[in-house]
Amino acid sequence: MDLLHIIYEMIELRSFSNLWYWIALAVLWSTASNRILGVPYDMVQRAQRNGGQAERDLEDMVRVNVNRLLYISEVSGPWLVALSCFVMSGLAVLGFVFLMEIAQAVFLLVFPMSVVGLISFLTARRIAQEGATGGELRRRLAFCRLYVQVVGVISIVVTAFWGMYQNLTIGHFNRRAETD
Repeated sequence: MDLLHIIYEMIELRSFSNLWYWIALAVLWSTASNRILGVPYDMVQRAQRNGGQAERDLEDMVRVNVNRLLYISEVSGPWLVALSCFVMSGLAVLGFVFLMEIAQAVFLLVFPMSVVGLISFLTARRIAQEGATGGELRRRLAFCRLYVQVVGVISIVVTAFWGMYQNLTIGHFNRRAETD
């Protein structure tokens, strides 16, 4: 065995057998479920416990982020939807028709995050329409977080099963059998 072969065996370059992909997946969903509409969830809990200034800080931060999200959707919403559909359909075709593993891996990261984006947009719009404050605002943010976590669990399970399937069918075991 030469040095390059040893390095290649140590640093696997395929997506689903790469430790960095799974670390990125965990960080992505941890961040997504911790920051609801751009607001750290500990602010929601602090506002519920302490009230007063913590409640006003939460309402101000949510108001700024809701207005920002609604402005972006108003100004460039159709273009963002079209571009994201184009990218996701391209990744799906490259990944699942032409069997490019990196496209599959990126699709399994991007598609669920687009669902999270839709959930966030709908929550922001509802908060703005209702003018939610106080307990109602915290309840909206809690439900948004719950929905994001449900999408995250489903995404992680699907990605894990698809990754295991890929690793077993075209992974290390089949490659070793071919070289023996």
